[in-house]
Amino acid sequence: MFAKLCRPVPSLNFRTVKCFCKPRQLNKYYNIIARANCSASSSFLCDKNVIFVAGLGDIGLDTSKELLKRDLKNLVILDRIDKPELVCELKELNPKTKVTFMPYDVTVPIAESKKLLKKIFDKLKCVDILINGAGILDDHKIEATIAVNYTGLVNTTTAIMDFWDIRRGGPGGILCNIGSVTGFNAITQVPVYSGSKAAVVNFTRSLAKLAHITGVTAYTVNPGITRTSLVAKFNSWLDVEPDVAELLLEHPTQSTKECAASFVKAIEKNKNGGLWFLDQGTLENIKWRKYWDPCI
Repeated sequence: MFAKLCRPVPSLNFRTVKCFCKPRQLNKYYNIIARANCSASSSFLCDKNVIFVAGLGDIGLDTSKELLKRDLKNLVILDRIDKPELVCELKELNPKTKVTFMPYDVTVPIAESKKLLKKIFDKLKCVDILINGAGILDDHKIEATIAVNYTGLVNTTTAIMDFWDIRRGGPGGILCNIGSVTGFNAITQVPVYSGSKAAVVNFTRSLAKLAHITGVTAYTVNPGITRTSLVAKFNSWLDVEPDVAELLLEHPTQSTKECAASFVKAIEKNKNGGLWFLDQGTLENIKWRKYWDPCI
């Protein structure tokens, strides 16, 4: 549509674009042009509005710090962790970015998630990226693991579709879901956790293939074993391996800072359907082998 409305010009600049369109249409495309110039001159994330669910956790906090290096316009952190000192620390890192904290529990009903998101959209007018990062690791807590790792992620995603879905007049958006390497290669001693992450991977891949309908692109970032409080001590399913945490940490791991650096690189690549593997400072897009296709 933009190509039809405008004659080609040497550079994408609002002042040089000669548009045969009404003022309302000009206003509509002004933000597109401004963001394109920002992305061309610096980071893809420059001037973006980002919601980060669980942005104060172990990996979340270091990823928030990494995001702030990219000159976001707004970083809205939704978390059940209420630590004002961490929020203050983030605010001081980059005065160009407005950092806002709002308490949020991903296990609340969808209606509550929609109310919170409406407040955010009313204030910011648009949100470019949603990062779903809430997670727990404890196979003694079966219902909680599924509720936080999978159901909460699905509900938060479903709630934001009210504001993003192009069929409802929305602008589309970008969804980044935090999975895990256990989503495609399980840790057998924690099958509940591994199963919840496999669900995240398949849910997100499905959304990526629906992007032409909804306007919402999606991908997962899947960290390898990262040294966090979650991994330091956790319970296996039915105590099949009481020392599972200690055994796991005998293998090569990565720091939260290494993970965060790869995490943000994956966001900047912005690949719909990406299955990003983040391990020991490396970033790789995993090729998913197809064994069956529903052909619909």
